Amino acid sequence: MQTRKKYIFLTFLASWLLLFFFGGDQLRRFAFSSGRKAEARRSWPRWTDRSVLRSFAEPEELQRDGDPSLPSPRERRAARLSAHGSSSCRMETCFDFSRCERHGFKVFTYPQERGQPVSETYGKILSSIERSRYHTARAEEACLFILGIDTLDRDHLSGHYVRDVDEKIRGFPLWNGGQNHLIFNLYSGTWPSYSGELGFDIGRAILAKASFDTSTFRPGFDVSIPLFPREHPQRGGDRGWLQQDSVPPRKKYLLVFKGKRYLTGIGSGTRNALHHIHNGQDIISLTTCKHGKDWQKHKDTRCDKDNVDYERFDYQELLHNSTFCIVPRGRRLGSFRFLEALQAACIPVLLSDGWELPFAEVIDWGRAAVMGSERLLLQIPSAVRCIRPERVLAFQQQTQFLWDAYFSSVDKIVHTTLEIIKDRLSPHRSRSRFLWNALPGGLLVLPDFSTHLGDFPFYYLHHGYSPSKKFTAFIRAVSQAGSLSQPILRLIQAVSGSQYCAQIVVLWSCEKPPPPSGKWPQSSVPLTIIQGRRKLSDRFFPFGAIQTDAVLSLDEDTTLSTSEVDFAFSVWRSFPERIVGFSTQSHFWDPEQRRWGYTSKWTNELSMVLTAAAFYHRYYHSLFTEYLPAGLRELVDGLAACEDILMNVLVAAVTKLPPIKVTQRKQHKEGVAQCGEGAAGTPPAGQRSPSAPHSAEGTEGSRRFSQRQDCLDQLADWFGHMPLVSSRLRLDPVLFKDQVSVLRKKYPSLEKP
Repeated sequence: MQTRKKYIFLTFLASWLLLFFFGGDQLRRFAFSSGRKAEARRSWPRWTDRSVLRSFAEPEELQRDGDPSLPSPRERRAARLSAHGSSSCRMETCFDFSRCERHGFKVFTYPQERGQPVSETYGKILSSIERSRYHTARAEEACLFILGIDTLDRDHLSGHYVRDVDEKIRGFPLWNGGQNHLIFNLYSGTWPSYSGELGFDIGRAILAKASFDTSTFRPGFDVSIPLFPREHPQRGGDRGWLQQDSVPPRKKYLLVFKGKRYLTGIGSGTRNALHHIHNGQDIISLTTCKHGKDWQKHKDTRCDKDNVDYERFDYQELLHNSTFCIVPRGRRLGSFRFLEALQAACIPVLLSDGWELPFAEVIDWGRAAVMGSERLLLQIPSAVRCIRPERVLAFQQQTQFLWDAYFSSVDKIVHTTLEIIKDRLSPHRSRSRFLWNALPGGLLVLPDFSTHLGDFPFYYLHHGYSPSKKFTAFIRAVSQAGSLSQPILRLIQAVSGSQYCAQIVVLWSCEKPPPPSGKWPQSSVPLTIIQGRRKLSDRFFPFGAIQTDAVLSLDEDTTLSTSEVDFAFSVWRSFPERIVGFSTQSHFWDPEQRRWGYTSKWTNELSMVLTAAAFYHRYYHSLFTEYLPAGLRELVDGLAACEDILMNVLVAAVTKLPPIKVTQRKQHKEGVAQCGEGAAGTPPAGQRSPSAPHSAEGTEGSRRFSQRQDCLDQLADWFGHMPLVSSRLRLDPVLFKDQVSVLRKKYPSLEKP
């Protein structure tokens, strides 16, 4: 027994000795590995574990765990921003808000330097500002300053490069280190790096720049703008290509690209790799290296075949027939292709890492473009195939909205830039991101009017709001009321009889004082008299007396019944964004004279409703007065009967919709009331009757007709296109003129002669 225990003990001891000598190293490694796994669970990944990643990365490429000396990406960006003096600029630190308090947001453009012409593109930018409502010719009134020196092209190899900019701007007494200045730039840097350098110190100036890199962009201070070509229209611009019958949303090609391929230098990596996704069927990716002076010296084995394939496809045809368009970086981060894809409703697939997208401060690009990565090019085809058709259509619709609202002309690009800066001055009254990304767009929604969606005529349907159930009758009077038999008094009585009328406001636009209160008829609603300035544009001034959403605009000689007013108002409440009225006119294109024509003939087609008897939303008074530049209002004041044309053009430009004609009880003759000592340009009241077409007979009629023609043509020129939309719609009451009992009809009096 003793011997057995001895052998067992020796065997056990020998086993431990063998385990210690031959397996101890593995035990120590197991214990260390267990501890390391526990630590790894707390700070995974541990890229310095060479036993795991030995063959996948070099040691110098791996981040060291627990090394606090290596900054995060955000810290690295902050370090780069602090590398030069003005990089830490914010509106609060580099902008003088006090300059904007007295005169509001006014912009002053420096006079151009003698002997220093500006490029055509910079001339368009300056013209956009000078024609706008922001412009002031007095520097002391200005909140923002624009240099007269062309700073768009800062590539010193370019013919438009301006030298010695630093010396010139330091000599400007208003420069003040760049404070309250805005500098526009499209091209920065030069071969081979194409960096963001401008070649002069911008100081504390705001930079509106194309191809902005996120590493140098100062959020909340700078503005990223799109790169646009020299041929980009000054105003108006071509419409987008998406048509109402463009369904299904997917087209012949799924994904396309056709453009230059850089053989060397910055931007060559992405474009050289595009041929990998080409399949010749629904994905077309064509490049050519046949550009530049010495391309043959650098051409590779693919060049000849690529050049042949490149010529087989037309670029415009690819844009029209593709669902997605690849927008890779060029030498710089941005490219003309971005705006071309937007206009064509070809959803941009962006391959430009580090690009601060145009107006990204306010525009939600995730609803209109696909954000790709240059490093993940091969995943793009599978990614776009996964997008559902209804989502594709939503993308396409948003591209068309953004193109039309902000990018179709130089005017819109410049005005969007200015409005973004203006919003920063009063954050509590700025537009929400929703307003920038929904129809009709941020430029047409004035925060000075309201910041509540329910106060605008565009958002009732989508947000459950509804316009007020009452209206204000707004009567423009140019003759002195004397007795109850006069048209204006009959009109007041008819309108006040409406169950929907909240108040009546009379704009008295005659030199003679208005009659005393005792001469005006008694009515069940308040009556307010406003002394006008005898200008036609006063008709659409946003008077504080107008408290309701709906405005019934009337001339003093208009003849309407209470039933007509009630029915028209009920129609307007269903279409609060449009003009709803009685008398209509239309426009047409005259190919012989190559100009827009105006006609008052009674036809089935209409594009204008005369505001002498029409309902519209009171917000259009604010747009008319505050959005339109002073030059257009002066045009209205100088041409008789032009103000209603401008109002129709404005509403059509905002809504892209025609006005609505409603049932009219009967046709009326023109009145003959006049304002004895009216102001120049103010037509007699009888010339403004809404109830009959304006006759072109006689000298006076011909003059009025010619003025309307000129007005329409000048408005089309100012807007850059013809905003008016034609329609053949007229709305009548249910059972109108049906052979049924009048007891079943809500508005039987409309059928009486």
